[in-house]
Amino acid sequence: MLDVFQSIQRKNIPFMLALTGLPTLFPKLVEARTYSERMFHVIQLGPLSEDGTQQAIERPVVQRECPINFEPESVRLIWNVTKGYPYFIQYVCREAFDVWVQDVAAGKEFQKIPVHEIVRKLDSDFFAGRWARATDRQRELLIVIANLESCDAEFTVQDIADASQLRPRPFSNSHVNQMLSALADSGLIFKNRHGKYWFAVPLMAGFIRRQIVSTLPFDPSG
Repeated sequence: MLDVFQSIQRKNIPFMLALTGLPTLFPKLVEARTYSERMFHVIQLGPLSEDGTQQAIERPVVQRECPINFEPESVRLIWNVTKGYPYFIQYVCREAFDVWVQDVAAGKEFQKIPVHEIVRKLDSDFFAGRWARATDRQRELLIVIANLESCDAEFTVQDIADASQLRPRPFSNSHVNQMLSALADSGLIFKNRHGKYWFAVPLMAGFIRRQIVSTLPFDPSG
């Protein structure tokens, strides 16, 4: 693809190539072709604010004069689930609309957004395949990361090593370094230019914590 586009550029054909993806996209471009960073202008897009999330949900509904509206409570619920990431906003809203359309077809009244069912479907559709790439030991490291205060932002090798000391099998700094490198190759972790790391997939930490809860032994006493 890069070779074809470079050939088009040399012929002065007025085409623009726009690519979007996770933080791992640009490093993969550079890996695929040396100096490909010169071909692109990189813009980092972060999550929407709570107000921006509300507008993203409500504006299309109003503009299309849709008979179904999201109540303020539903909008806040979607914000809490998605944390403003556009892909997840779109996913949750689509699933909610599918449920409501089925209710209309069955002659039922509108129900509240089935958030737990939607989150389980999101886990299966989006996160589970990535989680399956990790080995058991790598999952132990990812669980440590998912429980850091900074798990949804940046974290360091030292943060992980320190937090792991309370576990039965702690990680040394060198071990953390090696495993982060392997996890980066599998697309689960991303290293930025400042030598710090973050999850390559937004909201991955929440998914990992849900896996921990789902595997806890059942306590009949509650």
